[in-house]
Formats: sequence, C-alpha cells, structure tokens
Amino acid sequence: MTDWYVWVFYFDDHFLELYKKTQDTAGAKAYLDRLSAFMPVEGPITATPENPVERGLTDLWNRTVPSMSTGWRRRFVETTEALLAESLWELSNISAGRLPNPIEYVEMRRKVGGAPWSANLVEYAVQAEVPDEVAHLRPMKVLSDTFSDAVHLRNDLFSYQREVETEGELNNGVLVVERFLGCSPQRAADLVNDILTSRLHQFENTALTEVPPLLEEHGVSPQGRLDVLSYVKGLQDWQSGGHEWHLRSSRYMNDGGQAATLGPSAFLDGPKGLGTSAARILQSMVTSAPYRIRTHTHRPYEVVEPVELPELYMPYRAKLSPHLEKARSNVLDWGERIGITDGVVWDRHLLEIADLALCAAGIHPDAEPDALDVSTQWLAWGTYADDYYPVVFGRTHDLTGAKAANRRLSALMPLDLNGQIAPVNGLERALSDLWQRTAGPMAPEARAAFKHAIESMTDSWLWELANQFQHRIPDPVDYLEMRRRTFGSDLTMSLCRIGHGRTVPPRIYRTRPIRALENAAADYACLVNDVFSYRKEIQYEGELHNGVLVVRNFLDCDLPTAFATVNALMTARMRQFEQLVAVDLPVLFDDYELDDASRRVLTGYAEELQNWMSGILVWHQGCGRYDEAEQLHLPRKVLGLSTGLGTSAGRIRRPMSGKRLEGAL
Repeated sequence: MTDWYVWVFYFDDHFLELYKKTQDTAGAKAYLDRLSAFMPVEGPITATPENPVERGLTDLWNRTVPSMSTGWRRRFVETTEALLAESLWELSNISAGRLPNPIEYVEMRRKVGGAPWSANLVEYAVQAEVPDEVAHLRPMKVLSDTFSDAVHLRNDLFSYQREVETEGELNNGVLVVERFLGCSPQRAADLVNDILTSRLHQFENTALTEVPPLLEEHGVSPQGRLDVLSYVKGLQDWQSGGHEWHLRSSRYMNDGGQAATLGPSAFLDGPKGLGTSAARILQSMVTSAPYRIRTHTHRPYEVVEPVELPELYMPYRAKLSPHLEKARSNVLDWGERIGITDGVVWDRHLLEIADLALCAAGIHPDAEPDALDVSTQWLAWGTYADDYYPVVFGRTHDLTGAKAANRRLSALMPLDLNGQIAPVNGLERALSDLWQRTAGPMAPEARAAFKHAIESMTDSWLWELANQFQHRIPDPVDYLEMRRRTFGSDLTMSLCRIGHGRTVPPRIYRTRPIRALENAAADYACLVNDVFSYRKEIQYEGELHNGVLVVRNFLDCDLPTAFATVNALMTARMRQFEQLVAVDLPVLFDDYELDDASRRVLTGYAEELQNWMSGILVWHQGCGRYDEAEQLHLPRKVLGLSTGLGTSAGRIRRPMSGKRLEGAL
C-alpha cells in the first residue's frame, strides 16, 4: 500500500514537471496513452517500461492483482485510467488559464484526484471485496463518491498555499469557490470545509440507511455482507488517517507539519498531538451541528416571500415545431384514452395547463408530427409519474409499494418486446404504450440504454421518497447529481440520440467532452425547473428537493441570495457548455480522428442539446403548471393534502412577460 501511494504521488509530481509546467499537451497525451498497457485485466504485461512511472506501475500491478477478482481488476483499471487520463483536463485548464465552475470542479476532481482509486485499494488493504452484484449500484457508488470528495476537498484546504501561491495551480477547490463567489480565501476555505462536512454526513447517512436494505434486497451472502462492512470501515479508517497525515506532513500548509488541529489547515486553534483525536471529533460535531440540524428541521408548506426571478442567461434562440397545435390536441386525447387524467392525480385540465407539447416542440423543433407526439407523450408520462409517486406513495410513507411499482414498470419494458405483464393503471398503460412505439425500431444496444435511462429516473424517485421520510434536505453535491436523474435528463437526451449509434462509436459518447456537455446542459435545465417551481414545491407541496432550497439551507442565507447563487451556477454551466462546443469538441474530433459523418452527428447532437435547454426554458415561461392559481386545483384537494390555503401573500414574479416571450420565439 505504501508503494502504491509513493507511485501515485511521484506520478503527480512527475506529470507536473514534465507536462504541466511546460504545457506540453501532445507529449502528455502520448505519455498517458502508454500507461494502459501496464494494467491488463487478464494476462501478463507485455509492454516494456521505459521510465520510473511505468516501471513502478508494472511492479505494483504484478504484486497486487493476482489476489483480486476480475471484477475488482476491472474497477481498478477504470479508476486508475481516470486518474491518469483526466490529468489532461487539469493541463488544459492551466494552458487556457481557465478556472472551472464549482459543479464541474467537484465532478472532475473526483476523477483526477485519485480517491476512487484509493477506495479500490481499500478493498485490497482489508482483503474484503465489494460483491459484484452490488458494486455498481447507487449506495456503493455514493460511499465511494462521498469518500472521494471529502478526501479531495481536505487536500485542497491543506495544499491551497502550495498549489496557488507556489505552483500557479488553478484546480483547487478553495480557489474555485473564492473566485466564483467573489469572497476572501478564508471565507472560501470555510465553505469548502462545510462541503467536506456535508459529504461526510452523506457518507454516514448512506452507510446507515441505504446499504443494509441494498444487501437484503440483492440477497448478498453473509460473507459478502461482512466484506461490505469491512470496506465501509476501511473507508472510515482511510478518511481519519488521511486527515492525520495532512496535519503532520510537511508537504502541506500546516506550519511545517507541526499543527495537529481541527479544520482547514492551521486556521483554528485546538488540541495537538497524539491521543487528542477524540477531542477534535467532539469539536467537529459541535461545529457542524447547526447545518445538520437545519437539514432535518425545515418547516414544510412555509409561506414563500415575494422575490423577483433573476434574468436567466440563455445564448440560444428557441425554435418551435410547426406541429405544436396538433400535438397539444393529440396528447389530451392520449391522456384520456390511456387513463392518466382520471382525476386521482391528474385530470384533463392539469394535463392541458402543463402543455408538454410546448416543451416537446422546443426540444425537437424539426420533428415529424408522429415523432413530436411520441416526445410529447413521453414528457407527459414522466411529469405525471413525478407527481404520482409523492401522492400515492409519499403521503403514506410506502417505500415498499414504490419499489414494487418500479419492478412492474421495469417488467413493462421487455428488451425483446415480448412477454410483458398486463398494465393495470394509467401509469403502467402509458409506459407500455410508449415503450412499444419507441423501443420497437431501436437496435438492441440502443433499446437497452433507453431502458436504463428510464429506470435511472424511476429509481431516483425512491431516493426522493427516502429523503422525504427522513425529512432531510439533500446534500448539495448529491442533490445536483441525483437531480439529473429525477428530472429525466437521460430519458429525454436518449430521445435526442436515437439513430446516432450506427454513425458514431458508442465509446465516443462516453468521453469526457460529451459527458461534460450532457451534464452541463442537464444542470442548467434542472435548475431552471427549480427556479420556476420553487413556490409550487415549497409552499404548496411541502417538497424538500429543490435547488434553491438546498442552497438556502447549505449557505444559511436569505431567499434572494439563494436565487442569485443558483442563477450564477446556471450561468456558469451554460458558459461551460459554450466552451465545450467551441473548444473541446474540435479537439475530440481530432484526437479520435473522426470522419466527416461522425463530426456532423456530434455537432448536430450539440445543437439538439441547445434546443433541449432553450426549449425547456421556453416551456417554463409559457406553461401554466407553475402559476399560483393552479396550485389549488381539484385533485390535490380531493386527496386532502396541505395546499397552503390562505397564503397568497407570497409570490414569485417571472422575469419575462408574455410579449417578450413571443419576441424571443
């Protein structure tokens, strides 16, 4: 284990000297491309090492992998390659003098920082592998991600002075927050420490509330359960040991390794030396108590104070399909025929004011009439289902029923298009109908990916229900990553990609620039929804899953500040999207030597994502789903849910009038 860490730190400094300082991108890429040859999942290493990094990797690979399973080797190769390859992202930022936005930074730091790689090594260290049947599922991934984020943010705190003042490094979380918020380094350090603490709270919550039911549901053997518990304990040991090492190592900003204090570097006074960790734990618990208490004590159905929505940055001009009016009529008829407007959760009026055809017409402005109907009806099903789960399962705390419903929805999407179960309600009939109409023409691989996108969304609704039952406002990082799934981003983006798989190799869609494009677009669209739906969700539905509320709770700030911060995040993500299209896509084309047809498809996909974002914004500005008067409509009153009656003083005013909206279109 010691030799692995010597190797990875040597690699980091070696890469800095040879390629970061010289900004030799071509040499860096060639250097990194060779390293995969020294990590075969099966069989011996056949390449000849030519430098200390390659010799060290060869030696360590041969000493480590024989005792581990193929599944572990595959996971370890993935995290090691990410650690090595994404160093190019850091190099490109330095070369361009570009500071990443906070969302991008946390996402990419997780890959380049090496902590997921360390999490894999924990399995080796404790000789307890995570069973393959659960290793890829959300709770185990969250354990690794929260562990990683805490490790990296701690390192950023301790290394700020060395990296920013001495090395000219831009990829440091304290610097990212400092520049994004325009605050002092100390304020930025405090906020980074708060994020670190929140991620460890998320680790605790996942380990205690999500991992045990996961092991039960998947029938993990007694030995497998012990291995998972040993792995969790190993991650905790690594976390505390890493903290002690940062306090004592002279590599960092800690008074030359003499400070053994709580918190970010030597900013705080506290007990020093061996045997004082218990005192630091107590001090840490006291310090973090206010945020932990706020997270569980939000008052539902609170009156929303008046607030003016900020002007939202949207550089792309929205377009609308000429078939919009027909799609509006068709979705109403479809909803009545399929049974989602029976008056229990929705009626015809709620479907009509939702105006999902407007959303589809903006997302797919060039769609043929039949394709526009399919897109509209998918949006209608997803929006209806998003309302259905809180009403049917949320108010009764029926997580078991929700899981059973998800299993039935999965069964209604057979990959062979045969043998599906009989749908029994509007939710199921709508999915069954859409699956047959949409998946039928797809190639098998595309069909499987499309089903996975739908299941990712339905599974995320269970996460929302679990938080609701705990009365817990989500951790900011977990919220943003899960919001992409609860919003159905993968589902609607999959509709954009239908037909592209034969032209562009699937591996291209898994590259960093394409995934970054999709994530930036998704975050912008999700936060648009949170901004427009804030009053509807907070005052009338008692919702906890809204980005404005998450920011307000995390920063402990007033509502206008929360809205302004969310708007700044949206703007940063949109500007990142623009940068990816202008700079990173052409580099991707050249790196993979893509032909003209593939380049046209990917350029077209970027344009479709532009339509996706602008169409979603136009829909929010033009539909009636978030209007105050519609929040008291019949189905919610029939169900006896709290509706915020008598609280009309609160109002969120839209930034764009109907006349301006018409001009924008």
